[in-house]
Amino acid sequence: MSDEPTPAVASAPALDKRKSIILGIIGLAFIVLIFWKVIPSLGSYEVAFAQLRAMGTGAIIGIVLAVLLYLGLYGLTFPAATKGLGYWQGQQLNQAAFAISNGVPGGGAVGLAVQYGMLASYKIAPAAATASITTVGLWSTFVTLAFPVLGVIALIAGGANGGAYVTVAAIGLAILIAAVVLLVLVVRSERLARALGRGANKIVRPLTKRIKKLSTLDLEPAIVNFRGSIYYVVAKRWLPLTAAQMAIFFGQFLIFFVALRGAEGWGNNGAPFLVVFGAFAVAQIGLMIPITPGGVGTVDAFMITILGTWGDSHGMPGLADTATAADIVWRMASFLPQIFIGVIALVAWYRRAGRTFAAAKPKTTDATK
Repeated sequence: MSDEPTPAVASAPALDKRKSIILGIIGLAFIVLIFWKVIPSLGSYEVAFAQLRAMGTGAIIGIVLAVLLYLGLYGLTFPAATKGLGYWQGQQLNQAAFAISNGVPGGGAVGLAVQYGMLASYKIAPAAATASITTVGLWSTFVTLAFPVLGVIALIAGGANGGAYVTVAAIGLAILIAAVVLLVLVVRSERLARALGRGANKIVRPLTKRIKKLSTLDLEPAIVNFRGSIYYVVAKRWLPLTAAQMAIFFGQFLIFFVALRGAEGWGNNGAPFLVVFGAFAVAQIGLMIPITPGGVGTVDAFMITILGTWGDSHGMPGLADTATAADIVWRMASFLPQIFIGVIALVAWYRRAGRTFAAAKPKTTDATK
């Protein structure tokens, strides 16, 4: 990559509290609807809870170990993207943002602002904070788009009918390739970034004549500034960031897989590993439906449907119930501990940040004295 830019200075985005609250309420309503109506039509809660009650000590220990591993991996992304940020700071940052984004209606935007504030308290410059938050978000999207493709391959390799999901995977792959190519072109040189900006202006120009809010839109400086903010992270830290995002995904899958095996009974023949992984990976496309935080409900319904369909066609008609049991464990085990830890992290940071910012505040003197 060439033409290394001067980092752009940026600040936390303004929040539309009313819009955030409305979207949060809508998302909560969809979550209730999915878990109250949709999932019970796929698998039986009664059977699922019976399987959970019958789960052995070994399975419970396995789930606990998988959760601990996942929680440990969750703090890797921001240190991977941010020069000078420690692991425990990354844990505090990610866990606090998770608690706000997933525990407060409309908390996504608030969580983003908290990330900026926490990075500032860790003495990360505004430009570097913007680069880290932007790049971590981009890489999370890339992983979300990539894994359904791997999921379809795993389903086919495991003997499942992956054809029903090929279209979804193909769309995700096309978007992923286009996004990566555009990112590489933007980061490769400022000249290419300006050319893309001018091309984008030509594309949206017809809209600017009809929509007043777009009349002053100029994408060229916006794309150049975007390149300036993320250049270092993409050029120098893309590999550890990719590894961190993938590790988190596999950590989540491990919780679900161990829970599924525990609900099935370790001594029984259960769904093949590739089929379980394929269902889990393909279901992540539900994260791209911007209705509920973290794909709560949508991912669950997709996953149970895929496994239930495979079970019905392979002599395991109760697999949907078992998948429901595993899904309950996965959601609770990957959600509740993070909310609890996130609240503690947020309170601890708030107290520390208050002292840090107070110490950094310049003292004023009274000129009349």
